[in-house]
Amino acid sequence: MTESKSLESLQQEVHAYISSFKEGYFPPMELMARLTEELGELAREVQHVYGMKKKKSTEEISTLEEETGDLLFVLICFANSQGISLENALSTVLSKFKERDADRWTKK
Repeated sequence: MTESKSLESLQQEVHAYISSFKEGYFPPMELMARLTEELGELAREVQHVYGMKKKKSTEEISTLEEETGDLLFVLICFANSQGISLENALSTVLSKFKERDADRWTKK
């Protein structure tokens, strides 16, 4: 079984990888384009697995895990390039949702 990693350690690992190249992080607009591209690829896999539109025999089939990983990698690159802590960002948004949506959904 693999050991779980914190968002902070994932950000550090991606930063170490990207920092090993002279070019470093792509500019913000390039990263946004890449995020959009990766989200589209994930959407295409979801459509293939769960939707009506299956892939053609000539289209490469990836896994949902692989495409989710690609999207997460680019999101981490964007966060790192902007000095954003994903742990703080997620913590903040979870607090917002817990307060705002406290009575919105049926509790178990």
